[in-house]
Amino acid sequence: MSSHAPRRKRFVRAVALVAPALFLLTGCSFNSKDISGLGFPKGVSSVTDISLSLWQGAWIAAGVVGIFTLILILWPAVFHRAHASKGEFPKQTQYNIPVEILYTIIPFAIVAVLFYFTAVKENKIIDKTSPVKHEISVEGIQWSWQFGYPEAGEKALVTGTPAKPPTLYLPLGEKVRFTLTSNDVVHGFWIPAFMIQMQNLPGETNHLQFTANKLGEFPGRCNILCGRNHSQMIFKVKVVTPEQYQNYLDSLKASA
Repeated sequence: MSSHAPRRKRFVRAVALVAPALFLLTGCSFNSKDISGLGFPKGVSSVTDISLSLWQGAWIAAGVVGIFTLILILWPAVFHRAHASKGEFPKQTQYNIPVEILYTIIPFAIVAVLFYFTAVKENKIIDKTSPVKHEISVEGIQWSWQFGYPEAGEKALVTGTPAKPPTLYLPLGEKVRFTLTSNDVVHGFWIPAFMIQMQNLPGETNHLQFTANKLGEFPGRCNILCGRNHSQMIFKVKVVTPEQYQNYLDSLKASA
C-alpha cells in the first residue's frame, strides 16, 4: 500500500470531523448573547433580536472555513518543502475522489443551511399579520424624508431637507407599522443599528413593522443611490418612552 494512503485517510477523517462543526455554526446553534455583535448593538429592535444570530453565525462559519482553508494551503507547502530539501519529489496524484466529493458537498451543505435559516428569519422580519399599536408613513423625496403620523391627523407631517434632516420618533416597546412610498425615484429606508432596510418605490407601497427596544438616538439614511445629493439624505431616529411619544403626537396635532 502507498505511504500516502494512511495520510489521505487521516485527512478525510479530519474533514469529516470539521464539517459538522461548520454546519452547526452556520445554523446559529449558539447563544448570540454570549458573542460579540460584530459591529451591531444588541437588543436595539425586534429585527435585531431575530437577525443578529444569523449575522454572527455566518461570520463565525466563514472564519472557521477560512482558517481550515489556510491550514490546507500551508500544510502541503511546509510538508513538501521539508521533503524537497531532502531531494524527495512528492508523489503526483491525478485525482482523489473522496476529497473531491467532500469539497463539493460541504460548501453546498453550508449554503443550504444558511439559505434555510435566512428564509426562516426573513419570514419573521417581514411578517405583517401581528397587531401593531402605531402607524407611521415614510416618503422618500429627493433628497430627504417626510414622516407622517396618522394618529395625530392627516396634516401631522415632518418634512426634512438636506440642510435640516428630520427626526423620526418611535415609542419604546410598542410595535409600529411603516408605510413606505416615494414620489420620484427609488430610495432605501435604512436604520443600520436596527438591522433593517426596505425600499421606497415610486408607484408602489411597501409595508414594514417592528418594535424599538432601546431608548436613544440612532442614525438613518438612504442606502440606494438616488441622485446628486444622495449622501445628504439622512435622518435621525429617536426612541422615547410611550408617554413622551404621546406628548410628541399631541404637539404635532396642535401645530397642525
